[in-house]
Amino acid sequence: MTRRSWVGWQFVSPFLAVFALVFLAPIIYSLYLSLYRTKLIGGTSFVGMENYTKALEDPQFWSAVGRVSLFLVIQVPIMLFLALLVALAIDSGRLYGKAFFRISIFLPYAVPAVVATLMWGFLYGNRFGLVASINDTFGITLPDLFSPDWILASIGNIVTWEFVGYNMLILYSALRVVDTSLYEAAAIDGAGQFRIIRAIKLPALRGPLFVVTIWSIIGSFQLFTEPIVLRTLAPNSIITYFSPNYYAWQLAVGGQQFNYSATVAVVMGVLTMVVAYLVQSRAVRKAR
Repeated sequence: MTRRSWVGWQFVSPFLAVFALVFLAPIIYSLYLSLYRTKLIGGTSFVGMENYTKALEDPQFWSAVGRVSLFLVIQVPIMLFLALLVALAIDSGRLYGKAFFRISIFLPYAVPAVVATLMWGFLYGNRFGLVASINDTFGITLPDLFSPDWILASIGNIVTWEFVGYNMLILYSALRVVDTSLYEAAAIDGAGQFRIIRAIKLPALRGPLFVVTIWSIIGSFQLFTEPIVLRTLAPNSIITYFSPNYYAWQLAVGGQQFNYSATVAVVMGVLTMVVAYLVQSRAVRKAR
């Protein structure tokens, strides 16, 4: 290599070292753990793909996958639609106090997920908080938002509240770089606001919408913080295999099954990559 090439590697070497330490090393170690099994009698032994066979036949694991898949199918479109609606409203220039509105929508993203979940958990409680106050004040009985029938929707509301502002900011930033001459030409041609949105703004948002969709899919499969925080408030609804990540955590911390927990994490990581790849492939085909 020339000296110039070595200078480039010197600049990127700190990043590569941190990347290998915090990203590649845990993955390699998880793969290593997933190939072994620890027993009370006999110690740790190599089992090859037995843990993966067990995971693929585990009804609790697939129940958790089905639950987060349902969460993804319902929550992600709602969240992205709201983010898109807010971005378009702010970009329209007709919204009074748009700077304050933009900050207000984005502010929940700055709230830590644990704090947000505790806050909403207090509001949801039918023996305390907002729901209980409404029931007592008006003499009605609102649905128990901690019940098994409502807990997934309750978590979906928390996640939507947290991330609408983040996705909105990405979409709004994409709208700000659209050439204003396109709007001027559309106005000369007599195009209304809805026509401008459909013909100019939405095509400009195709790439950013794809990006936030992929991130939202990955985030849905990684659902963990909200269930673990709500566990104390809704012990009958947040079961040990509520989500794949929560299931893996319970296996490792509660059951001391570190090898099988690593296997579940690896299988879930591969499944997430497959789903993200399929969504990406579909989006690329549509763009052609």
